[in-house]
Amino acid sequence: MAAGRSRTVPPPGPWPMTPVTTRRTVRPCRPPPERHPVNRGLFITGTDTGVGKTRVACALAHALAGRGDDVRVRKPVESGCVDGPAGPTPADGMALRAAAGGHEPLDTVCRYRLQAPLSPERAARREGMPLTLAMLIDACLHGVDAESILLVEGAGGFLSPIAAGALNADLAVALGLPVLVVAADRLGTINHMLLTAEAIRARGLHLAGIVLNQPVAPVDDAMDNGGELARWLGIEVIRFPHGEDGHDAWQVGLPRLAALLDSAGYPPGDDPMPLSATPRFP
Repeated sequence: MAAGRSRTVPPPGPWPMTPVTTRRTVRPCRPPPERHPVNRGLFITGTDTGVGKTRVACALAHALAGRGDDVRVRKPVESGCVDGPAGPTPADGMALRAAAGGHEPLDTVCRYRLQAPLSPERAARREGMPLTLAMLIDACLHGVDAESILLVEGAGGFLSPIAAGALNADLAVALGLPVLVVAADRLGTINHMLLTAEAIRARGLHLAGIVLNQPVAPVDDAMDNGGELARWLGIEVIRFPHGEDGHDAWQVGLPRLAALLDSAGYPPGDDPMPLSATPRFP
């Protein structure tokens, strides 16, 4: 440093967050989406892609339909669809429809289908398909009435882009649904789940439950993600064991389904749906 020049040292943190300026200003937050609250339902999201959201959503849909509830399943947009004779085929949407009893047309369950295995926002842009948050909200609410239980499965993780300028979180806020989070039971899940819970809480949404899905057989008996997450978040964590494969997982045993439903906020015979404890961090 040249003689006679001094350097100002900032005081110790923490400092208030300010937008980062590069070639454009990055806004720290966006205006919240308009809310379209539904009487009863769940928004099913994950800590990542490929953690088993469809497996869990199918289990819930099958159990709800089996006890006589008017369950409506929605996967408003699905990417990574394989092209078929009738166009892109939504494997997740087909599984959800079958689990709920197959009463609604597939186009109602999954309205928007994209081939590229990317986030829906990017896939739609690459394929030249307009895809907005308003379009997804309309797809979710179409055919749903006051007596329906709406199960909406997102695409990717809670903060993954799902439409032009919108995240999965924005769709959950717009629908006003409690959030059920599916996480893979593996090393690193505690961090991912706590970050997701924080994002849910920051948006004023209710964390209805956590499902730890085992996509592969456990490799470390000393790991207890379920116990640790229950301690940190103060809510029950449901374990979905390894064994049932792919989209046939909704055929698991009734005791496990009953526990899953109760923890997600649907005890049999209760109306309206009770809410479990809100997340609390030590």
